[in-house]
Amino acid sequence: MATKTMPAKEASTTTAVWRCPICTYDNEDSMSACDICGVLRNPLVKTNIKTDNIAVGGMCKDSGASVMAKSLFASLPQRMAKASILEVRNDVPSTDNHVNFHKLGNMHGTFPESSSAFSYQNHKKVTIAPFKFDAPSPDDLVSSGLQSRKLKSKGSERDTSVPVELLLAAKEQESTSTSVTRRRSNGVGEKNDTPSRGNKPEMSVSNVNTEALSSKTGKAEITRERKTASISEFTPETWMIPDTVEGELSQLNLAIVGHVDSGKSTLSGRLLHLSGRISQKEMHKYEKEAKQQGKGSFAYAWALDESAEERERGITMTVGVAFFTSRKYHVVLLDSPGHRDFVPNMISGATQADAAILVVDASMGSFEAGIDATGGQTREHVQLIRSFGVDQIIVLVNKMDVVEYSKERFDFVKQKLGAFLRTCGFKESSISWVPASAMENQNLVAKSSDARLSWYKGPSLMDGIDSLQLPARDYSKPLLLPICDVKSQSQSQVSACGKLESGAIRSGFKVLVMPSKEIATARSLERDSQPCSIARAGDNVTVNLQGTEGNRVAAGSVICHPDYPVQVASQLELKILVLEISTPIVIGSQLEFHIHHAKEAAKIVKILSLLDPKTGKVTKKSPRCLLAKQNAMVEVALQGPVCVEEYSSCRALGRVFLRASGRTVALGLVTQIIQRES
Repeated sequence: MATKTMPAKEASTTTAVWRCPICTYDNEDSMSACDICGVLRNPLVKTNIKTDNIAVGGMCKDSGASVMAKSLFASLPQRMAKASILEVRNDVPSTDNHVNFHKLGNMHGTFPESSSAFSYQNHKKVTIAPFKFDAPSPDDLVSSGLQSRKLKSKGSERDTSVPVELLLAAKEQESTSTSVTRRRSNGVGEKNDTPSRGNKPEMSVSNVNTEALSSKTGKAEITRERKTASISEFTPETWMIPDTVEGELSQLNLAIVGHVDSGKSTLSGRLLHLSGRISQKEMHKYEKEAKQQGKGSFAYAWALDESAEERERGITMTVGVAFFTSRKYHVVLLDSPGHRDFVPNMISGATQADAAILVVDASMGSFEAGIDATGGQTREHVQLIRSFGVDQIIVLVNKMDVVEYSKERFDFVKQKLGAFLRTCGFKESSISWVPASAMENQNLVAKSSDARLSWYKGPSLMDGIDSLQLPARDYSKPLLLPICDVKSQSQSQVSACGKLESGAIRSGFKVLVMPSKEIATARSLERDSQPCSIARAGDNVTVNLQGTEGNRVAAGSVICHPDYPVQVASQLELKILVLEISTPIVIGSQLEFHIHHAKEAAKIVKILSLLDPKTGKVTKKSPRCLLAKQNAMVEVALQGPVCVEEYSSCRALGRVFLRASGRTVALGLVTQIIQRES
């Protein structure tokens, strides 16, 4: 008897349960949330409903919406479910007074059918303005912090790609004008909106890159902005354009070039002495020191050759810079070395020249050695000077006293050298011929007093300098200053000198040093060893930089405008002219690559085509090698990056020189930058 009553007793004690859709835990029917994971029961049910009103699976038959739910979703369009899916039952009463049900009609049906009937995709898109606090909430702060951390961790990918969320937000910006107006009326501005969870930030596509870079350093932001900035959009400030003051002297950068021992340094020292830049006391000192070492004729040269090695060897090794004033110009003398071992130094210094004085030794045998095609530096210097963009040249036939001021010798030099100058591109009208003697001070500053030179009716050297025309200056372009030399003064202060190719600079101006991407401040300026407040295009200036270290600034670097940094590249396409060479240039040839004051090892990676020297059209594609006097298009790969621009946009940073085995083998122009450095 007892055994028969036990199952009935167990059945009477069994309670109803409902299974959590998340963790599948069986909860008691009286619980409205899962005891394990805390998920609310769906749909919410009354805690004391009778067991006969419970559907299979724990779903409540009385699934009416509460008053609170109705008030929250009152703004949504009221749409009834499809009649074929759900059955509306109006006959189900609500017997519990303590639970407030809305008696518009309960709906009966399976959950998948209900979900598809009230799917959001079946309704019209509704824009809901997100609620905003007057001050950022803790969730907003956490969300924005996580977002900035993600931006930092993505690195370089952030520069080239835009998150899908931001693009979608930009597309929806127009459709959310109503919500924007509502948010502004609540006193919350657009700039103060912080993205939070479930709220996409609103911004235009053009501002995505700028805001995504907000977590970067200042240097990275400047470099990124340069990619979209154009030099044509640059507007010069009023202080950058010089005022035309009557009587003010313009600066002329004058290079002194020629074969070794032709008298370049002696000429420079004599001009400085005659113009008053070297006092008689200093000159007497140089003469005494030169006689003590048995080199009395080198006294004027020692005014610029100051190093012990230069004085001992009797040759110029680096470019000496000096200043003097003529009647028309403030002249910057660039005394270049003539020895073939120091041609790279000559390239680095004389690339700043606006015009040139070619010094030729008139003595028998010396002129012929300088013009010789195999080892003469007169020939190479003329080609280099022309490739620098110099189109005005004064040929000073020096040491005329050695040949007794012979007119026949002067005419021979003029005929022989004049033909070569014309082949290099110099026009006859831009060449001046001046016979002189630097040692005897004949025909330098004034007309010669020696009767043996009475046959010459032309101007003196100083008059020839005053007859030169200044090239056009780019005052209205961004700052561009290739660095020729660097002197470290302290740990955070560096002095860099060079010629301003474009733009202007003044004290306190923020500058960018490339390729190191260092931001510095121009603390002070010096022009011609004198302090100045402003320097403009064409000036040879020393800039004292503050905020950077000496190892971050070197010769070959470029000081530029922070918003318009110069490009940095390691692979270029060049248009070259091959000079007199004995070994053909082939793919894989190792060369020295010179551009402004920078030098890098380079390799020919492609020979694209041969060009017609007159028309510039392609005559042959992919030749196997390049021979002397051929024009060609090549690709070169550099061992390290250099500051460079295409020749069409900046001539000073677009001229290149290729050297091998101590000789210049080709001159070229940068036509395309193939591989840019980040």
